[in-house]
Amino acid sequence: MTEHTRNTRDTRNNQNARKARGTRNARDTERNGNAGRTRGTGGHGSGTHDVVVVGGGAAGLSAALVLGRARRRTLVVDAGEPRNAPSSHMQGYLSRDGMAPAEFLAVGREEIARYGVELVRDRVTDVTRDGDVTRGGDVTRDGDFTVVLGAGRTVRARRLVVATGLQDELPAVPGVAERFGRDVLHCPFCHGWEVRDEPFGVLAAGPASVHQALMVSQWSKDVTLFLHTVAEEELSGQDLRRLAAAGVDVVPGEVAELLVEDDRLTGVRLAGGSVHARSVLYVAPRPVPRTDLLERLGAAMDETPFGTYPVVDPTGLTTVPDVWAAGNAIGFAEQVVHAASGGYRAAAAIVGDLLMADLDAAVTG
Repeated sequence: MTEHTRNTRDTRNNQNARKARGTRNARDTERNGNAGRTRGTGGHGSGTHDVVVVGGGAAGLSAALVLGRARRRTLVVDAGEPRNAPSSHMQGYLSRDGMAPAEFLAVGREEIARYGVELVRDRVTDVTRDGDVTRGGDVTRDGDFTVVLGAGRTVRARRLVVATGLQDELPAVPGVAERFGRDVLHCPFCHGWEVRDEPFGVLAAGPASVHQALMVSQWSKDVTLFLHTVAEEELSGQDLRRLAAAGVDVVPGEVAELLVEDDRLTGVRLAGGSVHARSVLYVAPRPVPRTDLLERLGAAMDETPFGTYPVVDPTGLTTVPDVWAAGNAIGFAEQVVHAASGGYRAAAAIVGDLLMADLDAAVTG
């Protein structure tokens, strides 16, 4: 792990040098382009943003970057509650492998600022919409959005990107919340390499936790599945055969607490008193999507085993016209790299959509 950390630090130093050079070039571009940035407002008031992005994580910042570069007046409203805040690093993002989540977001904020995107640390408390817009006697599309912020500010937007993410609801076992993101983990793709070959535990949250135990066995051959509140008879014959083939031990009985010494996880204590030495524990949090705004706007939602998420097209467009969603707001399995990609796709679609709306407005007068 120490060698891995040194390598990623050297990589980031090289990236920072390139970033500094890029910043100077981008500032020159911004100075040249700012004069025309609001030219695409399509007759809307000067106080109206082209796009308000709700959420300043990977998806929201990625969308804002594309929109800013397309010279669209963009506001990002960020409540500052990223899902991966407990983690010291993120993995699997090409060129950003090993970067701290806080550093990733800081770099993203610097990048969107180069293109005149405004970011405010606040929370959107309400979104409403004007009536239909009538042009030339025909109703052409719905009106602008009124976005209310917690601090009292009200802004208007022609399009919305909802990238509010989700919250992980952890099992109520003493020690789990305190160690989450350190040696209590949920994703082997995010952290498996860093803890490879250590003694793993898996805290069952239901029969589906068998899958998690099988998956993490690729990173360690010393894996114990603690059934916790799951009865042995809830596991199928195929589950038991696969667990045996993977070398996963199955331990029945409720987990009472985690044992910690010198700020390191050392074991799992069962309610019956037995202690099992483990240095890593995988859990399966219950994902709670932050989709209140989408539901308030009337977006169609889809019930899944991992929460309720909006129905979206391949660009992230919801069933509400002019409202896109991206990142963990559309699915619990969206990693940082997926979220950034989704924000990009949504923003690119919005840029084209706004252009066509402005051109149609100019044609019809």
